[in-house]
Amino acid sequence: MRAFHRPTSNLLCLDGVPVEHALGDILDPTTLRAAVDGVEVVYHTAAEMGAWTDPLANRRSHISGTRNVLDACRAAGVRRFVHTSSVAALGLPDQVPGGWLPIDETHPWNLPEGRWRYGYAKYQVELEVVREASQGLDAVIVNPSAVFGAGDLYRASSGIIPLMARGAWLPGVVGGLNVVHIDDVVAGHLAAARHGRRGERYILGGENLSIARLLAITAEVVGRKPSHLILPAALVRAASGAARRLEGWLRLPIGGELLTLAGHDFFYDLSKARSELGLPMPKPFWLAAEQALAWYREHGLL
Repeated sequence: MRAFHRPTSNLLCLDGVPVEHALGDILDPTTLRAAVDGVEVVYHTAAEMGAWTDPLANRRSHISGTRNVLDACRAAGVRRFVHTSSVAALGLPDQVPGGWLPIDETHPWNLPEGRWRYGYAKYQVELEVVREASQGLDAVIVNPSAVFGAGDLYRASSGIIPLMARGAWLPGVVGGLNVVHIDDVVAGHLAAARHGRRGERYILGGENLSIARLLAITAEVVGRKPSHLILPAALVRAASGAARRLEGWLRLPIGGELLTLAGHDFFYDLSKARSELGLPMPKPFWLAAEQALAWYREHGLL
């Protein structure tokens, strides 16, 4: 097993894992060629994360970086390519009387680029992967929803679990979210490598929860009183502009760009992944939250 990462990467989550380390950057094709040489299955999970304060750099990381990885895999004769996308690539849910329809893998992208730059970049990358699959690379796409659990190093200072554990008061907002345990995401990647159909996408999700319910469960796990204030979606969207301007300096649990989408139920239909990949019922959010909290405490991240 080989792990490809930059020389400056934080390797806490690889501590004790028996891997061969390959140093480089997805934006440097020369380092990628050596990294994939002799590899049968590639899991491509790398991309720039965090606030989209530099959209050009983030798009370059997602689109150019993935293009480089695809080129290297084709040249090396990689047998199977698993691309980690996101449910964000599926766009906004469709509204029906009384609510929102759960999204499945057939849902088309339905927003202009500037409305959700992260989602649009993920959608554009998927087009690259599908195009490569049509030309012979045995590639499959997985779309995780909001991932929680042990090892979430990069949300240690801004995620809702550590924030609430440190006493932050977080109001709710109208809308909902699908949340998935990291173990189910890992299992989904492995199953996609074994059973996924070339060029297909598979949603790796867990529970569909209202934002209020998500915060209430988190409050119970961290031993805090839940907030009973639910903000109107229109108010949150109105404040999104200021949040986007400040997110380079503030550590927010939700990026300013996502605040513009407040009020939607981002719920997902998991039937395709369960039937074609053989995935079991997903683990509950409360378990992911408990294990995340324990991991943060163990590593002194609170």
